[in-house]
Amino acid sequence: MKLLKRILLIFWRLWFYILCTIPVILIFPISPIIFLFPRSYDIVYWYARNVWASFVLTGMGFYVKKNNIADLEKNRSYLLVANHTSYIDPMVMLKLFKKPFVFVGKKELNSIPVFGYLYRRAAIMVDRGDSGSRFAVYGQASEKLNKGYSVCIFPEKEYTVETNILNEFKHGAFKLAIEHKLPIVPIVFYDCKRKFPWHTTHGYPGSLRATIFNPVSTNNLKESDYKKVMKETRHFIKNELIKDPKQSALKAVEIWKTTTNNH
Repeated sequence: MKLLKRILLIFWRLWFYILCTIPVILIFPISPIIFLFPRSYDIVYWYARNVWASFVLTGMGFYVKKNNIADLEKNRSYLLVANHTSYIDPMVMLKLFKKPFVFVGKKELNSIPVFGYLYRRAAIMVDRGDSGSRFAVYGQASEKLNKGYSVCIFPEKEYTVETNILNEFKHGAFKLAIEHKLPIVPIVFYDCKRKFPWHTTHGYPGSLRATIFNPVSTNNLKESDYKKVMKETRHFIKNELIKDPKQSALKAVEIWKTTTNNH
């Protein structure tokens, strides 16, 4: 029985990559035409949200349960910050917001055939090992913000460490928020760590709960305040994960600790 469950889990995880690939291949032939439009990113975002994310989530047996506490201004840009616990996180984030935002993502994804071509035209890329690349993010982000887009980042450093409920944050996004006076919107993903973890030994379909909390103003902050606001944002998200009545993330941590100890 355990062997059968393991085999099914492997096939389910492989199915995820197939689902991710199909919508990308479908849009690829017409993408050069799309990128000729002045607001081409709006088209790409609509497709990513309504076709790609929906296709993957539904095909994997997931559905997003959105709890929107935040009262966000329609014509304002924000820094969207969430815990990063799963490959499914970007799809969940896309389903939370109809208004287009831009991901800040790692440059390594640029090398994926077909996907990389679309990715480098849609996301703000950063090479985590290159300080010059990290600095260039500010210029790319400024360009997107001037067009009215919000910016989304998953700020955890060692985000694939399953034994921590929330890993330490990188500070770059918070400097960016203060520089551009962007309100910071904390977002909490409760179930992704349990239902679709980085490692393939666990996971199962079902609801993926997410809460969008009220924005935190950066209007009166100086650049030197970035550490303070970073720590406060991390503490808030971690506290919400701990307070979760279903204890989903805490259970995921305990399961992975037990699995690690057994090996």
